[in-house]
Amino acid sequence: MIDIIIDGRSHQAEEGSLLIDVLIKEDIKVPYFCYHESLGADGNCRMCMVGIEGQKRPQIACDTLITKDMVVDTKNDTIKKIRTDILELELINHPVDCPTCDQAGECSLQDYYMDYGLHNTKVTIQEKVKHAKHVDLGSSVMLDQERCVLCARCTRFTDKITSTHELGIIGRGDEAKVSTMPGRKLDNPYAMNVVDLCPVGALTSKDFRFSQRVWLLQTVDSICHGCAKGCNIYIDHNKIKYKDDAIYRFRPRRNDAVNGFFMCDEGRLSYKELQENTQETAGLNGEDISDDEAMQKAKSLIEKHKNNTAIIIDANLYTEEIEAILVFALDINAKVYSPLAVYRDETFKDDMLRSANRAANSYTIERLKINSSEPSENALVINFNHPQNFNAQSQINFFTHKRNNTGLTLPLATFSESSGTLTNEDGITQKCEQAIDKNNPIPSVIEYIQRLRG
Repeated sequence: MIDIIIDGRSHQAEEGSLLIDVLIKEDIKVPYFCYHESLGADGNCRMCMVGIEGQKRPQIACDTLITKDMVVDTKNDTIKKIRTDILELELINHPVDCPTCDQAGECSLQDYYMDYGLHNTKVTIQEKVKHAKHVDLGSSVMLDQERCVLCARCTRFTDKITSTHELGIIGRGDEAKVSTMPGRKLDNPYAMNVVDLCPVGALTSKDFRFSQRVWLLQTVDSICHGCAKGCNIYIDHNKIKYKDDAIYRFRPRRNDAVNGFFMCDEGRLSYKELQENTQETAGLNGEDISDDEAMQKAKSLIEKHKNNTAIIIDANLYTEEIEAILVFALDINAKVYSPLAVYRDETFKDDMLRSANRAANSYTIERLKINSSEPSENALVINFNHPQNFNAQSQINFFTHKRNNTGLTLPLATFSESSGTLTNEDGITQKCEQAIDKNNPIPSVIEYIQRLRG
């Protein structure tokens, strides 16, 4: 580590590291389009210009290595003028469609214009070069070629990260544009990450397109439940007037120890299934009953079969819920199981972020030494949202989603409606915050156990 001076203040940095990484780490504002920590330097947007003592002209921070006694200036008038000029070049052919653009509100181009632009355009709307709009690239990604600033993040993602090479930049000068390779579509399990990488509104999600304005969304930190990898995510949700709170998208949240910057498309779109066909009311053999009646029936069945009961635990439940179930099982002298074979899916596995183990908290099941085989015949089975169905004389099912089942069924809150911790397959414990606040809240596992014990 060596000392360098940035804007008159001393900072420590690793010798030989990229200057832009230090600026980002130290939260020193510098604009950039093409650079991304996962993709490395490209140097084509030229926005990250800084002054360096001893250099005849400004340098791009994304291609400048840290050296001893370096003195950097990111704020002088010359640098600001350069950024304004480069931004004007970027905006020459950019369409004026911010009011209809999905990226509005989280667009780097908008932010940088307010910081460094504010210039009067020398090109009229009629003179702007027109490119194709609403291009379906595949994998739920739409391209608006007119908005593209040619940062090449998307093309580098398909080259360096997925190695699928679907995207490239074709043409020269004003005719340069992002496109798929001839005869191909954007088609890989991580394709929608290019939407997050795009710093402007050129690449948008067909799934999220025109569904919400981003400044209306509330954002909560959570963990994807799609597999045991435990990718960190943001849950973006909104409660529209006269409607219930709803999730509009999952986005990857950076965690270098788990998923880096990315997540798979299946996990990203799993918010839909999370909210569809949910169990909203209590039922007995397919007929709706009141919550009070259901709880009385559950208590009666538990009392009746107190020494001949099997409790089945879903390996996607939070650790706190699993531990509460174990305490409850001791109270009623029940055996506890969590069959894990049903969660294996070898077709889902890859070498990046998709695990063949589709249970988000199976590590905890194994750590607590819960029996992972299937239960033998019991008079009563209490199923806490395990995906399998089990045979028994009587059944009490706590389900998040509707199924073709018999016995007593009570609705259970989904993971987004409560909070807790999960431990991924690598033994990393992570926290999920509650995102959804329903008009008529559904009880969690812990709330049900408190009622049953009361």
